[in-house]
Amino acid sequence: MELNMMEQYIFGGFIGLVFGLILLYIFLEKSSKCTVKEAPRGASARKSSENFVCRKDGPPDVVIVGAGVAGSALAYSLAKDGRIVQVIERDLSQPDRIVGELLQPGGYLKLVELGMEECVHGIDSQQVYGYALYKEGKYAKLTYPLQDFSSDVSGRSFHHGRFIQRLREKAASLPNVRMEQGTVTSLIEEKGTVKGVKYKNKDGQDVKAYAPLTIVCDGCFSNLRKNLCIPQVNIVSHFVGMVLNLENGKLPHPNHGHVILANPSPVLFYPVSSTEVRCLVDVPGQKMPSISNGDMAKYLKTKVAPQLPPELHDAFIDQIDKGDIRSMPNRSMPASPLPTPGAVLLGDAFNMRHPLTGGGMTVALADVVVLRDLLRPVEDLGNAAALTKHLESFYALRKPVASTINTLAGALYKVFCPAPDQASREMREACFDYLSLGGMYSQGPISLLSGLNPRPMSLVAHFFAVAIYGVGRLLLPYPSPKRLLLGVRLLLSAYGIIFPIVKSEGVRQMFFPITIPAYNRGASVVMKSAMFDMMA
Repeated sequence: MELNMMEQYIFGGFIGLVFGLILLYIFLEKSSKCTVKEAPRGASARKSSENFVCRKDGPPDVVIVGAGVAGSALAYSLAKDGRIVQVIERDLSQPDRIVGELLQPGGYLKLVELGMEECVHGIDSQQVYGYALYKEGKYAKLTYPLQDFSSDVSGRSFHHGRFIQRLREKAASLPNVRMEQGTVTSLIEEKGTVKGVKYKNKDGQDVKAYAPLTIVCDGCFSNLRKNLCIPQVNIVSHFVGMVLNLENGKLPHPNHGHVILANPSPVLFYPVSSTEVRCLVDVPGQKMPSISNGDMAKYLKTKVAPQLPPELHDAFIDQIDKGDIRSMPNRSMPASPLPTPGAVLLGDAFNMRHPLTGGGMTVALADVVVLRDLLRPVEDLGNAAALTKHLESFYALRKPVASTINTLAGALYKVFCPAPDQASREMREACFDYLSLGGMYSQGPISLLSGLNPRPMSLVAHFFAVAIYGVGRLLLPYPSPKRLLLGVRLLLSAYGIIFPIVKSEGVRQMFFPITIPAYNRGASVVMKSAMFDMMA
């Protein structure tokens, strides 16, 4: 029977789609020329599916130092692809920290991509749908743009230690993951190539672990990073943390993080369970009032408490009186890798930003996805020089997500923690009023913060839109020479905030990654990995 016109269009479109996919695959096959020996196509497809051929015996393919967010997620991902992975963690008991408790929606999507989304279940984690900014009695509510996602996609907040233990359990559930407690003391190097690590095991014995690839992700206090990067650690401020038990267990805007634009720096509130709320007070500078002699309690009561919303004031004072106050330095460190054969640096050991925006875990999980995709087709990890050349792409491919979140964290902190000059104060006022406009004015910035829109150009555009909005506020309705001069100073202040951060991230890497050969090489590999996942 002859096909009618509509059926011909559908049939022709289907044939065109299949032909296009075949051409795309051939193009990717040719463009991903690499000196590393790759597995045959069937092996790659096997590794990308859950039905991998598991090898439990024999020496490890990869040694991972650290079983935090990055280490545990990477161990699970590589083991699922058929690698034998040995994980060495200093302390396998549940950690107790006051940061690393908010996972942005972009980070949750990476967790889904890794097949580890169940790790946020069973720990009384709370869904977070956005932020509420508070300044001098006024709120500006910012909601994540989640309308195109399923209902489970949102931010997640939880007790850090519970989440880490779930990640570790998930990784250790695979028979080819060997997780043990031990303190790594040094890397084993031979002729400039890392061959493994030396560590003290749980019994205090000196042990050596050898593998073709060593991945170091031992956290912000890493003692191994000096061998693999140029560390430029800067302590920006301190977080003073406590857990509040609110009367009804709810913040003024439920399921939202709260940012209080206090002077001299912001205060954060967000749920960590169905009954508890984490409070983090930022104390700028490298020194802070002493907790032990009562200076901190006095500072919190006299300087911070009067600026809080009335709904949170009494619970804040009650917790101070109970005395359960902890602190942690807030570090920042740009990624400055020293490519070393046989080793890769990952997580907070490699790159840190101010935790104000809660972007650390999102960056770590995004890095894990990129590294997994690059390693997936590599059959021979033993060719250290070739593998190092291949993994140059990692540092280029991670930039869109990492540089957007890093730059936003640094810039927002400087805006929310202004210098004493009037131009800086006007910038903070402009930022609050700009975000209060809603619509595209809030959706753009919150999509950047959430990790759903990792586009550095969009970040810079919105940042200077805030500055120009601030100038407009000053000049309307009647400009004056004094206001015009203040507007110029505001623009210069904005430039002075963002340019040093962009410079440290790398202008070319942020805005023109396609001009970097390693980026193009790696992009084709990652695209092939995504295609195999879809096929599987």
